[in-house]
Amino acid sequence: MDGKMLARLGAIVFVAVAVMASVIELTRKEDAPASSPVRILQPASDPLREGQRRCQQLGQKSADDPDCLRVWAETRNRFLGRTPAPASPAQIEGR
Repeated sequence: MDGKMLARLGAIVFVAVAVMASVIELTRKEDAPASSPVRILQPASDPLREGQRRCQQLGQKSADDPDCLRVWAETRNRFLGRTPAPASPAQIEGR
């Protein structure tokens, strides 16, 4: 057997295996899940998300809005896994 004949034989075998694998995959039946999919429970309303949407709608004006600055700080802390710092008495009196 020369090299050309061996290469052709290898190509034919490769194509035959690929076709057979495709046919098997296409005829395979999908197994039904054992139970219904689990629904992720989300709270009905998230005040932080509502604040984010309000700030998004404000556009450029939100950079000067103190409520938006508070919402962004809370979002950042939630994302980074930080616990909010307790309010100092000076902050409570300033309100």
